[in-house]
Amino acid sequence: VVKEKNRMGECPVWEERENALVYVDINSQKVCRWSPVTNEVQSVSVDARVGSVALRQCGGYVIALGTRFAFLDWDTQAVTTILELEQDKPNNRFNDGKVDPKGRFFAGTMAEETAPGVRARRQGALYTLFPDHSVIKQLDQLDISNGLDWSLDHRTFFHIDSLSYAVHAFSYDVHTGKIACPKLLYHLEKEEQMPDGMCIDAEGKLWVACIDGGRVIRIDPETGKRIQTVRLPTPRITSCCFGGKDYSEMYVTSAYDGLDEATLAKEPHAGEIFKITGLGVKGIPQNLYAA
Repeated sequence: VVKEKNRMGECPVWEERENALVYVDINSQKVCRWSPVTNEVQSVSVDARVGSVALRQCGGYVIALGTRFAFLDWDTQAVTTILELEQDKPNNRFNDGKVDPKGRFFAGTMAEETAPGVRARRQGALYTLFPDHSVIKQLDQLDISNGLDWSLDHRTFFHIDSLSYAVHAFSYDVHTGKIACPKLLYHLEKEEQMPDGMCIDAEGKLWVACIDGGRVIRIDPETGKRIQTVRLPTPRITSCCFGGKDYSEMYVTSAYDGLDEATLAKEPHAGEIFKITGLGVKGIPQNLYAA
C-alpha cells in the first residue's frame, strides 16, 4: 500500500484520530505518516536514527531517537528532548518501542554494527519512560531490544531480543510497570530467520515479523506454538500492527538496507509497506503515552 520505499521501515502504529499509519524509517532519520484516504506520505526529518514512535494522549508523538527520548510536534516539526541515556555508549541507539496499558513508553537500545555483521554484544537495555518523565532500566545486557507487547489481561509482557531468535514472556505488574521472571515462549525455526517487531491481536495471539524470513508468524502464548504463517513478497520484514477503521487490517513494514545490489534487483518490493486483509482476526487500539 505504501510504494515509497524505506531503508529501514519500522514501528508501524495506527493513529485513529488521524486515520493514518505512523511509522519510522530508522536509517533515513524520518518519522512518517501515510493516509490511506489520500495515499500521501508526509514525513518529519530528525537529527538521529529514530527507532520508534508512539502516540501521545495530548496529541503529537513520543519518539526514541539516538539515545534519547523526545516529543515530536507534527505541525511545527519541533523535537523536544525529554532525557538523554547511555551517553557512555556512543555506538548505541534506540530501537523498537511501545506504550503500555497505563501510558508508559517502553523502548530498548542496541549497538550499531561497526562493520557488516560486526556488533558489540550485550550492549543494549530496555527502559520505561513514565508519564512524569522519570525512567527506569528494566533489562540490560540485551543484543537488539525489539518487538514488545502486553497480554490482554495486562499480566504478561512479551519481548524479543533479536539475536536470541526467541520471544520471551515476563510477569508484568500493571500498577508499577515492572517486569520480572522471564520465560522462553517461542524459539524461531531456521527458515523463520530472526524475530523483529511484534503485535498482539484481539484473541491474545502474537504476530511476529521475521526479518530475512519474508513472513509474519502467529504464535499462541498459551501453548508456545506457531499457529499461522503469512508470507510476504520481500525478505526483510521488520514489524506489524493492526489498523483500519475496525482494526481488521494488518500493516507490515519492510526494509531494503542490508540487501546487496544483485538481491535488490530481484526484490522490487523491498522497503515497501504492505496491508494484509482477510486474517479473520482484529487487533486492538494502541495505548497512548499519558503525558
